[in-house]
Amino acid sequence: MREYSRPVKVETPADARLTDTPFARATEEPAAVMLRRQESGQWRDVTCAEFLGDVMAIARGLLAAGVGHGDRVALMSRTRYEWTVIDYAVWTVGAVTVPIYETSSEEQIAWIIGDSGALAAFVELPEHAARVDAVRGELPHLKHVWPIEGDGLAGLRESGSGIEESAVLERRTAVGADDLATIIYTSGTTGRPKGCELTHRNLLFTLKNIIHAPLREVFEVEGRRTLLFLPLAHSFARVIQIGCVESHTVLGHFPSTGPELIDTLGDYQPTFLLAVPRVFEKVYNKAEQKAVAEGRGRIFAIAAATAVAYSKAQDAGGPGLWLRLRHAVFNRLVYGRLRAALGGRATHAISGGSALGERLGHFFRGIGLTVIEGYGLTETSAPTAVNDATTQRIGTVGRAFPGVSLRIADDGEVLVKGDHVMRGYWNNPQATREAFDEDGWYRTGDLGELDDDGYLRITGRKKEIIVTAGGKNVAPAVIEDRIRSHALVSQCIVVGDNRNFVAALITLDPEALEFWKQQNGKDPAATAAALADDPDLRAAVQVAVDRANRAVSRAESVRKFTILPQDFTVEGGQLTASLKVRRHVVAKEFAAEIDAIYGG
Repeated sequence: MREYSRPVKVETPADARLTDTPFARATEEPAAVMLRRQESGQWRDVTCAEFLGDVMAIARGLLAAGVGHGDRVALMSRTRYEWTVIDYAVWTVGAVTVPIYETSSEEQIAWIIGDSGALAAFVELPEHAARVDAVRGELPHLKHVWPIEGDGLAGLRESGSGIEESAVLERRTAVGADDLATIIYTSGTTGRPKGCELTHRNLLFTLKNIIHAPLREVFEVEGRRTLLFLPLAHSFARVIQIGCVESHTVLGHFPSTGPELIDTLGDYQPTFLLAVPRVFEKVYNKAEQKAVAEGRGRIFAIAAATAVAYSKAQDAGGPGLWLRLRHAVFNRLVYGRLRAALGGRATHAISGGSALGERLGHFFRGIGLTVIEGYGLTETSAPTAVNDATTQRIGTVGRAFPGVSLRIADDGEVLVKGDHVMRGYWNNPQATREAFDEDGWYRTGDLGELDDDGYLRITGRKKEIIVTAGGKNVAPAVIEDRIRSHALVSQCIVVGDNRNFVAALITLDPEALEFWKQQNGKDPAATAAALADDPDLRAAVQVAVDRANRAVSRAESVRKFTILPQDFTVEGGQLTASLKVRRHVVAKEFAAEIDAIYGG
């Protein structure tokens, strides 16, 4: 199949806006719980009326500060309650939110605030304020910087206390569906980040057609709630925030994916989760490591294989009696504990950002947590395709959601049309023109294929195709994903452009390495650099490489690999804030290691 479309399910009126639902709910059901926020270690309910009161207080302050219709307001913060309040307050006055990752450098901050022409900025912590202050001399448009932490917003609230409610409401209703809502800057894996212009229509069209169609089973269950812990500066988390508001799902915030997250999930008890594949990999790997440490490694391995088999059987007529019995036993011994660690109530999870992999997809569905994969870009308001919660096809990223069309170009590139596609790139008409073909299809830059039922499978990134010296085209994503699924591996970059064979640069997961050292009698103080040539460690990583090579042809397989002395990090510049690898940075930084692989 070369093209697939689905008819729109929910139309977006010309006068629709993102603030409609919070204002309507505050009037119709003021005492209903809309969000939950953590205070002194305890979760407190936030009603619809209370949330709107907080939004209105910030909106009044924005009006008092002279923020006008269409003005850009930067927002630099970890994921927290105030992020959502500020986002909706900015939209209430007709302004445009410009998210900035809290990990962004001074140079990145200067570019985003400067390019967007932001009039004002919210910053969470003193360290964020310091980074903005360091480049403020380069930002003549920036008039206000407001802190969030502590009582930082009290002054803004106070300054707007004299603004009449009618003035705010007048500004809110002046907004239309095609007004700009946000400018989200791309991760910048190559070159300077580009600002994607997303309108109220883009975001409302996306969420309403997803929550009432493919993800209805997730967003319409009784007592639904989720805990958002991914950065809200990322479009993936942002659309889930909006989806929770639009679907009346109780939303909680948590500022990190650190070790304390598991305890928080147990306390919050979400009905569904949102995460990137790396989070699911860590959940699996930690469960496996714990079982091995307790002498139950063989039992866990059998339980994992049973979960995968049980899931696969659901796509092939259903599991037989013996498999059902084994699954029931492990459900009591293993699977129930895993679900309990995630709060005990979650039946679904939504994964995005990169490929999850079929093995993990089947494992989690087999233990009772269906991980729904989707696909999209910042330019497409995050999702473009998504698996249906009830008709999931593991290994694909699903079908176009209602109102969206997908096409596979002659060279294999995935093309997209729909009201979810951005208006263009801010201040960059040339890049906007290059992003669309002559028929108005958005060029994703990804390679893919559609099966006979319209399910999309992403096979690689057009600009990342490696051409070996022998002329073989290699899409690195497939083999990288498989190698990265090994517990010891954190990141994997396949190389081999204009070389005689394909090789890989591999980094180790720090936590998994500590466990491996304990299990293999290695010096506890030994670093990844010190162990890079250890025969036992290389043998363990070779298992991951061999397993990955079975998925590709001989010409595409990894012949050699190097274990790098440290992991890739955002701070080191090898990863973007959304945890995508900056290939050009890695290739330059580790050029000597690459040359050494090929005898250079």
